[in-house]
Amino acid sequence: MGHGRSWQRRCVVIAVYLLSLIGIPSTNHEEAIAQGVDSQSPADWVAEIEKVFIRSEDCKQCHERHYEEWKGAREQTPDLKTFGRVDAALLHGTSLESPVFRTVLGLWRQTNPTPDEQRRCLSCHVPSVSAFPQHAEKIAAQVITGTSKIEGIGCAACHLMNGMEKGLSSPPTFKLQPGSTFYGPYSNPEENLVHPAAQSDHFRAVSFCASCHFDKVKDATQKHLPGEILQGTICQDCHMEPSTGSSTSRRGAMTRAIGRHWFRGVVVSGTMLKNRNLQAEWMPRIDIEATKVDTRVEGTGIVKVGSLPHSFPDGDPVLKQFFLTITVKDAAGKTLVGETKQFGLPYDKILRGPIPDPFIKGGNTRKVPFSLTVPVGAAAASIEAVLTYALLPTPEPLLQERYLATLKVEAEREEARKIIQEYTQRHFLTYRVKSLS
Repeated sequence: MGHGRSWQRRCVVIAVYLLSLIGIPSTNHEEAIAQGVDSQSPADWVAEIEKVFIRSEDCKQCHERHYEEWKGAREQTPDLKTFGRVDAALLHGTSLESPVFRTVLGLWRQTNPTPDEQRRCLSCHVPSVSAFPQHAEKIAAQVITGTSKIEGIGCAACHLMNGMEKGLSSPPTFKLQPGSTFYGPYSNPEENLVHPAAQSDHFRAVSFCASCHFDKVKDATQKHLPGEILQGTICQDCHMEPSTGSSTSRRGAMTRAIGRHWFRGVVVSGTMLKNRNLQAEWMPRIDIEATKVDTRVEGTGIVKVGSLPHSFPDGDPVLKQFFLTITVKDAAGKTLVGETKQFGLPYDKILRGPIPDPFIKGGNTRKVPFSLTVPVGAAAASIEAVLTYALLPTPEPLLQERYLATLKVEAEREEARKIIQEYTQRHFLTYRVKSLS
């Protein structure tokens, strides 16, 4: 019985491939885009997308190990059980299911984004929208209602990528090739009856991951990036834990270099931060230049990230907020005056125009001027700079109320409130104290 079901599933996969050959005679984006119309029923437009971006369950028949890693079935750690947390070991398979993404998208849609702005938002969470932009609003609407019928970042979403775009005003920079061929890192892919396979050099390049995680590097389109500590190392070496084996479950060279498909993040500190030199270059550092002029303390807060082409925290390049708090204190440690400067976009500015550089970026220094007036009669003795961050911008009260009003039941509203409260909290990064004597 087990062998019979396995053969039936394999036949389904082969049938999907044959249908794709019939339905997509060319690999041009324009032809794929032209197939959809707004009058289609949900089943019709979902089937249209899945002719090209086949579901990962179909890939599972041969690539069971990678499927289970992508799905989180192999490592049931607390981080992976917390489905879709943006500050944990993120499963790319939850890119549309995540309640965090649903909440952020719901808040942002209350700012009336255009269809093209919605497409830009979805292009990393569901790369198939790059080939089917006419369905962006329908996909977004399904995410909001928790009824998404298509995959976000599934097997096909990555393995139909075969190049990088250049000269764009802002990322993502990946280039999709809709069709029957699936791309990967191997120069001699195994022949099979299910789909053609071909090598793409981008699977062993920084630019592959930086297409969406573009604030991590100096130039998202560069294949290799300079860095004294990690010379020759790419994102995949750390975040797709390397091993050897076979990329399929039933055949193939058992000594191939393969990478795990659950994309481990920084929260697994024993794995990601065991290199002390890496820690030193990765984490931001603060210096302060300050002088007292009568009743004023003036100067510059200097935030540095080392030579490593990487920045911290987390992989989101759009939503993070940074806070630099400058505080002047007297000799007893009492706060005399202080101010906080915030860096990051509010919801109504997100994806309106080019995406700006983040507050801190690998290999760069950010200088923030300040000028504080000390109360009359007080004596400034020291100055302190503290750098914190939040994973999401805090929504304006009216914006939050409008979004919560769109949710049908109180349980959904309570979940959204909890996510907003938790993900807008500030987290400590680093600090510096200097004497003003």
